[in-house]
Amino acid sequence: MSDPPLTPMMQQYRELKARDPDALLLFRMGDFYEMFGEDAERAAPLLGLALTARDKGPNAVPMAGFPHPALESYLAKLVQAGQRAAVCEQVEDPKQAKGLVKREVVRVVTPGTLTDEALLDPKSANYLAAVVESSGKLGLAWVELSTGRFSLTGVSRTELTDEMARLNPAETLVSEISLDSPWVRTLRTHLGPTITSRPSWDFVSEQARNTLNEHFGITTLAGFGIDDQAPEVAAAGALVAYLRDTQKSSLGHLTRLTPYRRADVLALDEMTRRSLELTRTLRDGKRDGSLLQVIDRSCTPMGARLLADWLTSPLTHLEPIAERHEAVGELLGDSLLRSDLRSSLGQAYDLERLAARVGTGRATPRDLAALARTLALLPKIRARLTARSSKRLNQLEAALELCPEVRSAIEAALVDDPPLTIKEGGLIREGYHPDLDELREIARGGKSWIAKFQSEQVRRTGIANLKVGFNKVFGYYIEISHAQGSKVPPDFIRKQTVKNAERYITPELKEYEDKVLRAEDRANELEYELFTTLRDRVAAEAPRLIQAGAVLAQVDVLSALAELAARHGYCRPEMVAEPALEIEVGRHPVLDVLMPPGDFVPNDTRLSPNDGTIVVITGPNMAGKSTFIRQVALLTILAQIGSFVPARRARIGVVDRLFARVGATDELSRGQSTFMVEMTETANILNNATAHSLVILDEIGRGTSTFDGISLAWAITEHLHDVVGCRTLFATHYHELVELEKTKPRLRNANVAVRESEGEIVFLHRIVPGGADQSYGIHVARLAGVPAPVLERSREILAFLEKQHGPDPGPPAGPIRKVRSGRALTGSLFAALPDPLLDELRKIDPATLAPDQAVELVKRLRELA
Repeated sequence: MSDPPLTPMMQQYRELKARDPDALLLFRMGDFYEMFGEDAERAAPLLGLALTARDKGPNAVPMAGFPHPALESYLAKLVQAGQRAAVCEQVEDPKQAKGLVKREVVRVVTPGTLTDEALLDPKSANYLAAVVESSGKLGLAWVELSTGRFSLTGVSRTELTDEMARLNPAETLVSEISLDSPWVRTLRTHLGPTITSRPSWDFVSEQARNTLNEHFGITTLAGFGIDDQAPEVAAAGALVAYLRDTQKSSLGHLTRLTPYRRADVLALDEMTRRSLELTRTLRDGKRDGSLLQVIDRSCTPMGARLLADWLTSPLTHLEPIAERHEAVGELLGDSLLRSDLRSSLGQAYDLERLAARVGTGRATPRDLAALARTLALLPKIRARLTARSSKRLNQLEAALELCPEVRSAIEAALVDDPPLTIKEGGLIREGYHPDLDELREIARGGKSWIAKFQSEQVRRTGIANLKVGFNKVFGYYIEISHAQGSKVPPDFIRKQTVKNAERYITPELKEYEDKVLRAEDRANELEYELFTTLRDRVAAEAPRLIQAGAVLAQVDVLSALAELAARHGYCRPEMVAEPALEIEVGRHPVLDVLMPPGDFVPNDTRLSPNDGTIVVITGPNMAGKSTFIRQVALLTILAQIGSFVPARRARIGVVDRLFARVGATDELSRGQSTFMVEMTETANILNNATAHSLVILDEIGRGTSTFDGISLAWAITEHLHDVVGCRTLFATHYHELVELEKTKPRLRNANVAVRESEGEIVFLHRIVPGGADQSYGIHVARLAGVPAPVLERSREILAFLEKQHGPDPGPPAGPIRKVRSGRALTGSLFAALPDPLLDELRKIDPATLAPDQAVELVKRLRELA
């Protein structure tokens, strides 16, 4: 039996759905958006909608929908669930449609293409990325559609994961022919972004170049400093093609493609970012408690996003770092300047994202009003930046576009507090457009015209009780009693007879009735036309507006860093090229803020070729070793983003790469043990660190047996000293490593000071020279609440082991290649403990055993075993 024929509406739905089968089609029907079939079944549980059916019986089609005003909230839920949604609107007035109302998909909303304020985190970038493989190389491009930032770079396979961790894209495009590639599988399992496959021809080099050249109106990308043949160009072209398909609107705010130079920024791998909790905490993955949250004193969403970008991409060249420090220093020293700038910035809206919404044709009247209010702040901000002593502030003053004509155009057209909707009137200011004013006057002034018309007809006819009325059937009419029928003029047209009266119309009355009834609709239509014309005019200036937003963001970040330094007593670090790291009275930037004032214990740090490039830090757990080494890493990063640092004095040699192996992150879900992950990350450090790198190691080797761990930690430290020569802080519980100081000239020992009194210990959290002589592990266990019997037994075992194993045999002799095998050390530490089975065996003389005694002996030994 064949399926029944589709209705015209369902046929229209099927045709639109076929254009993008993977997207959920939100089909506008009157006041609702409806979904049908598989879309309805997929979306209903995600959106909490009731699943109903269109038609009944065996041909019933599943159906789910929601009211059209709730679109943005439901889109947010779909995007958060990683779904794509195609928004289908009625593109003609149902009153004027002949037959089926025409519908079109006006945009496709995906996780990486959001521009609506309600769907975005104001403090976080929302990147759409694309990756392509070409001749064994990978090209990476990314765009922030809501601000217009568009960048690209080439990466190796080993660098891809780190770059994606830095960007944290909401969605990543790959070619459909690359879905089974190892690097795509790594993206899926390691970072978990939304992967969207695209036609392979979007990633073909020639096609991609043509797409980019057409978009930017150029013939070569050389003007952007980009090689036309680079693989990342194919990724960038694929991004533009995807945005064209999904946005169905102008992309005029994407005016520049910026090459990302990896050598210009401090390299931070994924584990380092996570270990140091730069933007998210390890515990719950939230912004609260991270370094970013603690140092963020920005006044605008633009500044908050830029600060996050700076923090994940610290600089590596002395000149730009110094320019930022100089600007922060000037703002720190001039509290009135800083206060004025922050006061103005606090009134600003998100100019970057407002300009992007204008550029894509999605700005609301309130968006334009907010944009005008922000532009009104720019003259004051620019005036306060004039004649500054720091180079960077002068550059920002010169680059700040005031856009006065944009502001005046918006202020002249829009009312002070416009509505959110654009088709229901109330947008345009009185006096802006004569025809609109006339329509409004007609719509508002109908009663006065009718009163005037009625008085004129009374005077003309001499009928004192003539009146003008209105009903929905006949509209306006003139009512005259039967007694006055002889006075009715010949041009009155009789329309209706009622009790005691006749009702008439005139051509003049009907003409005005038509004006009154249609004036409001025509006024609304004209307001919509005037608004879209205004929006298009502003959209033409989107690049200048985005430029102004970028300047405001930088002013905001620099003044925020100055405010941070003022509040917490930060100092300007001295940045040098040589590999030095000298910090006096340094504080952990997060704990210093979160802990009660005065509770955090500061520490000094000295690393240099003369003072030692490696410090091995021993001491008890919970005493502050990990906090200290993290602190040094965080202060280095702060210095290289242009921030002042929490210390009395700091002299920091610019770091090219920073590695942090802190804590054991179990990766069983990825099929890797804790120890395997630890060794993989350590191998990355040993293979990629340079003499200008900073390495932070915490408890390397604890994921395996004690002797294996000591051997590995020993050899790793020797390699960092002898081969790499980088600045290294190594916190360890292997006290044996303190012996390395005797043979390694650039290695120094340090430990965490502990005060002992009558068997009790107090952690002083001070890093002092020299190695620790014990770990105080049992004391820490007691503090953690381990039961007393367990603690007592552990003390007995510890005393026995110390007695059996005797003093430390000292370091292995000779260079790494001559270190003796640890095979003799592989026995259990507990092998020397009393063993009843072994004791019994030692007492037996096999030559004296009779057969029955041998049987009894085996039974007894079995019981002991």
